[in-house]
Amino acid sequence: MSAYTSFVAIGDSFTEGLNDPGENGHFRGWADRVAERLAALSPEFRYANLAVRGKVLAQVAELQVPAAIELKPDLVTFSAGANDLLRPGSDPDRLAKTFARAVRDLRASGAEVVLFTGVDPRDLPLMRQGRGRFAVFYLHVRSIADLYGCHLVDLWSMQSIRDWRAWSDDRLHMNAEGHRLVAAKVCRALGVPCDDDWRYDWPPRELVDRRVKLREDRLWLRRYLLPWIGRRLRGTSSGDLVDAKRPTLDPYPAPGPPPS
Repeated sequence: MSAYTSFVAIGDSFTEGLNDPGENGHFRGWADRVAERLAALSPEFRYANLAVRGKVLAQVAELQVPAAIELKPDLVTFSAGANDLLRPGSDPDRLAKTFARAVRDLRASGAEVVLFTGVDPRDLPLMRQGRGRFAVFYLHVRSIADLYGCHLVDLWSMQSIRDWRAWSDDRLHMNAEGHRLVAAKVCRALGVPCDDDWRYDWPPRELVDRRVKLREDRLWLRRYLLPWIGRRLRGTSSGDLVDAKRPTLDPYPAPGPPPS
């Protein structure tokens, strides 16, 4: 296991940490949780998180990738493309070319790079219709990881985050439990000690009355789906007025007791 002294996370809402509440109005997320583990192993450790919700792959590649390279970290995590794949007519093969160029540049900087396949979208209302596009793109990601010698975190096969208890009310972003499980798998890929097990088995769920489920579906439609469609029609993004929560490499405090 390498002792990483600097870590930069780039991407979209997944890496920013929605919806895992953190401090000072920011989200925590799996990347912060991994940073906590790395900080415990190196007194000189520094961490930056450039990820911003709603960003598409081209935006991450154009803005965040050069910024990450400029910071000269030991380790970079890179996840992007899901927001593109949600849009009708997206081309996973073309996206993969942009993704590969970004990975090539990151690896040329000397950093170790962690890539991710996404979650299998068959259970996600906003994403299941594009499941084929997601599958093709994430096969490309696997190939790119192999080609450039990157660590790969395979979320597609993670049964522990197939459970709805790992997801927030918007059914698109993980909650604190989901981020905790992803952080555990990232640590496993890096060979970093972690008390959590990403293979977590959820206890049996109580049966939910069908009328309650329909009520929840109507609430989700009004509160989350319709606003999401509205943003697409207006050409706006949830991240238009959001800045990166940790734009520079700064010391990151090592944890006390392991986080819950």
